[in-house]
Amino acid sequence: MYTLTNWLKRKMKHGLAVLALGGALPAFAQDSTLLTLEQAYDLSRENYPLIRQKGLVKQTADLTIDNLSKSYLPQVTVSGQASYQSTVTSIPIRVAGLDIPTLSKDQYRIQAEATQLLYDGGATAAQKNLQGVNALVEDQRAEVDLYKVKERINQFYLGILLLDEQLKQTELVKKDIQLGIKRVTAQVNNGTAFRSNQLVLEAELLKAQQRTIELRATRKGWLEVLSLFLNKQLPENTALQLPVTRTYIMDPGVNRPELKLFTYQDSLFKSQNQLISAKNRPRTSLFVQGGYARPGLDMLKNEFDWFYIAGIRLNWSLGNLYTTKKERQLLTVNQRMVEVQKDLFLLNTNTQLRQQQSEQRKLEELMSSDDEIIVLRAKVKEAANAQLENGVITANDYLREVNAEDQARQSLITHKLQWLQAKISYETIAGNQ
Repeated sequence: MYTLTNWLKRKMKHGLAVLALGGALPAFAQDSTLLTLEQAYDLSRENYPLIRQKGLVKQTADLTIDNLSKSYLPQVTVSGQASYQSTVTSIPIRVAGLDIPTLSKDQYRIQAEATQLLYDGGATAAQKNLQGVNALVEDQRAEVDLYKVKERINQFYLGILLLDEQLKQTELVKKDIQLGIKRVTAQVNNGTAFRSNQLVLEAELLKAQQRTIELRATRKGWLEVLSLFLNKQLPENTALQLPVTRTYIMDPGVNRPELKLFTYQDSLFKSQNQLISAKNRPRTSLFVQGGYARPGLDMLKNEFDWFYIAGIRLNWSLGNLYTTKKERQLLTVNQRMVEVQKDLFLLNTNTQLRQQQSEQRKLEELMSSDDEIIVLRAKVKEAANAQLENGVITANDYLREVNAEDQARQSLITHKLQWLQAKISYETIAGNQ
């Protein structure tokens, strides 16, 4: 009996033979007409436009963090002012022999101030950490979208494999019909059969050839679509290697990139919480001012003069205390929303995994039944072949049995590829590819 196990063993032996002859893959580099599912994944990832976003995310984060690091560099500001005021300070006391000058109503000042941050409450460190975690979140979002491309690759790759198996089966049907034509032709030449029997078989052979043309055209179209995703021209004779699925002794669990995204999002909320705390702390810095003004620091000296001031400054903004509680509550709500999204994702994913397992069991039973049907249909066809040769049945009777066996084999091919698709879909959904 032709079981799925024997079919897969034959395919795997063929794959091992290729490895033995060609050495270790990368087979694409050695043989441009051989493509594996893993190579299709890699090429689609390398050439999918979204991959460029990952580089841009990292570049943006690096630039932002670099700018934040400059907050500890000395900051210099230059300012100037010219003013006229309606009255000035005066001393209403007259002292004999002492001339107390009166300040001018027009006053001028130009100054420069340099500040050196000493402590910012941890705000810079919190912002840098926030940017780093945010970059991880955006990068992982791109990973999630890139992972979805695998589902498209699975569809095209397995669709082409199905067409390949259908082409092989069509060739077997053509051989059966050609064998029938050969025998009926001999009978027609001997005058023991009607010419119409031969014409029926020849018409059926043309139909089989038409099916080959249709299948090849469909395969070419699917191959062209796959080429677009891989950004690599695949020739028509490209052979797709049958994927080898893994059998797990224990359930490996779900390893999807979405789970890492949820983890990074949780870390992002923690970083935002740290930034809220940092904004409520005081800031200290050194400063030095220097300039030229009238009046200078000596208010009793009504002339232009140089001056400087140096010291330490403390700033503590208490306005953020009004909103801190609500900001933390908002972060908590957002954190719970991510937890709900994670639970919902795991529920949907595990549901899909159970469906794929059920589909695999159903298809395994169907394939076992297909094998039995094929054995019976093959025996009936062989008997019909002998009957046709002896002129007991007509060409139509023979074709009916040939087509019945063909349908049985087509069902087996379809169920095998559906089973393989269910296995690969299971791995893709679980994130274990």
